[in-house]
Amino acid sequence: MKLTREIKTALLLIGCISIFIFGFSFLGGKSLFKTDKEVIAFYDEAEGLEIGAKVTLNGLTIGKVTSIELSPDLNGIQVVMGIRNDLKFSNQSKAILYEPGLIGGKAIAIEPDFSKTSIFESGDIFPSSKKPGLTELLNSQIVPLQNKIESMIVSADSVLTSVNNILNPDSQKNLQNTIANLSTSIENIDKISSQLTLTLSDNKVSIDKTFKNFKNSSENLSKISDSLAKIEFGSTINEFRRVGTQLNVVLEKIASEQGSMGKLISDEELYKNLAASTKSLEELLSDLKENPKRYVHFSLFGRKEKKQDEQ
Repeated sequence: MKLTREIKTALLLIGCISIFIFGFSFLGGKSLFKTDKEVIAFYDEAEGLEIGAKVTLNGLTIGKVTSIELSPDLNGIQVVMGIRNDLKFSNQSKAILYEPGLIGGKAIAIEPDFSKTSIFESGDIFPSSKKPGLTELLNSQIVPLQNKIESMIVSADSVLTSVNNILNPDSQKNLQNTIANLSTSIENIDKISSQLTLTLSDNKVSIDKTFKNFKNSSENLSKISDSLAKIEFGSTINEFRRVGTQLNVVLEKIASEQGSMGKLISDEELYKNLAASTKSLEELLSDLKENPKRYVHFSLFGRKEKKQDEQ
């Protein structure tokens, strides 16, 4: 059977339309051959997620996002995903919304649970979570950095304002005077240092002798300390204790009226007799001074003067 030009044109048009529909469905995340399982996940917000976005498992694309709508309670976003039918993992696997790159939009990664007790089926609802993207991480780091930079700029502005206030004409003049005075002080210190150097040079011999004498004195002190260290202070202290003990014994005997010393101190009658004897001795000495001839007889001519005295 010979095909006419009209039939060929019609077949070509039908083929183009079919290819267009298939390509549009493929790009829209829909498959003409219903071989995928459709599962659902809910998110608080899904900004950046588009229909046809990849659904991955450990980096491998296993499906696409087929629908993004408001949740039935209007409090979130309902996302429908088409996942390959040949995969076997639990319906408790987690659907994580993440950002694969700076300009690639967002995608969903399946964190699989391979327990075989509840293999996922179409219509199952997966637990969901959201992983911060690179943009969000950068924003979380940039905002504090921006605040720090702003505070630094404000501080720097304050410092510059203070510097401008300090460096007014009067302050500049005072600063110049201060620098000039500092320079003069440094010159004076340099002169004093030079004079001190000359003084040390001129008196080097005397200084050496002084240090030598100091060294000798130190050696002598060291010898004295060695000698003191050799003294047996323990035996000396014991001797002092022994003498003190004996002195205590003597004092106790005196206090107990034993011996002449004790009686002399404690016997009042003996004291009175001694005092009377002392007084008589003083009178005798006084009379001896006043009348020495009464007690002493001395003559160059023998005992003649004595006879006359006797007559």
